[in-house]
Amino acid sequence: MILNFAKLCGHQRLKYQIGWSLRKFHREVIKVKWERPDIGWSKLNFDGSVKYKSGMGSIGGVIRNHKGDFLLGYSEPIGKTTSTIAEITALQRGLDLVLENGLHHVWFEGDEKRLLEIIANQIPVGPEEIQRRVKLINLILPELNSYKMTHIYREGNRTADTFARMGHKLSKPCIWRARPPQEVLRLVQNDAEGIINQRIRRRFN
Repeated sequence: MILNFAKLCGHQRLKYQIGWSLRKFHREVIKVKWERPDIGWSKLNFDGSVKYKSGMGSIGGVIRNHKGDFLLGYSEPIGKTTSTIAEITALQRGLDLVLENGLHHVWFEGDEKRLLEIIANQIPVGPEEIQRRVKLINLILPELNSYKMTHIYREGNRTADTFARMGHKLSKPCIWRARPPQEVLRLVQNDAEGIINQRIRRRFN
């Protein structure tokens, strides 16, 4: 018996297409918003940014009080790097500024969940540089009276993300105090007002 290879392949493709079309498409909407810290606390949102083609990185972050008022923002280029190291560097820089400004009760928040788990559980993973930076962060954190770390989706971390991306245009580190730059002014106001952003998650069941 001689099989027609072209017909057989066509039949297999048809079966695949039918099977794919029978799968249900599920669209889930997740409501995301920035939350204020408690009275007496400050909140640091941080982020890293790496350009896909060049690999050049920059970092940024923002510190706000229990009213959502802007206290401090930072942004700087850090040269060629990876996304994980950019995220860690953004947290390190923010932690330095927290200590320099005498803040003692701090809520740290970022959108890289795996990184937060590595720091919280002191997991020895990744390149030596990542392990060294994580170890340093965990040595400095106890200097605070109290702190916590949480993950937030990128839609709720837009202010820090904008500061991070601004760093690509800078030639040196930059810090803003009391009043945010125009690029993030609306984002800071929206966060303070509790504006809800939507994250769309698409799944095939």
